Amino acid sequence: MTASTESGRRYRAVAAGPGDPGYAATAVMAGEVALLLALDGDRLPPAAGSLTPATAFGDVLVERLRAAGHTYEVISLT
Repeated sequence: MTASTESGRRYRAVAAGPGDPGYAATAVMAGEVALLLALDGDRLPPAAGSLTPATAFGDVLVERLRAAGHTYEVISLT
């Protein structure tokens, strides 16, 4: 995905996981969210109302997904 900021800076975000992105990587994501809710609820950020996954799960989910082989990278294009 490529995006621009209001100041005109451009970035590319790359997310990758092992296996087919249409099923295997997505299944790992869903499984890690379930494990996070079951085992790491005490580590989640305090929140209320309607939440995005980033707000609800914070860095706890990123840590779990990286441990499962997923990678995330943001590249400055300008």
